[in-house]
Amino acid sequence: MNVNLPVVVVFGLAAWAAVRLLGIRPWAVALIALFGFYLADTFAAPAVDSGTRTGVEIINDQHD
Repeated sequence: MNVNLPVVVVFGLAAWAAVRLLGIRPWAVALIALFGFYLADTFAAPAVDSGTRTGVEIINDQHD
């Protein structure tokens, strides 16, 4: 059985868990999200995207 799950959903669940279970303040999550949006406009965005895609591919290859 193959399940496709967008990375955004995984990060959203991780943020929700961090707020609920670890006691991280919602403003800190919002600040980190804003940092991500600003990071997407920098020269580092292609490297972050490539690293994320490679990591997902490695995980997917291990489960096949």
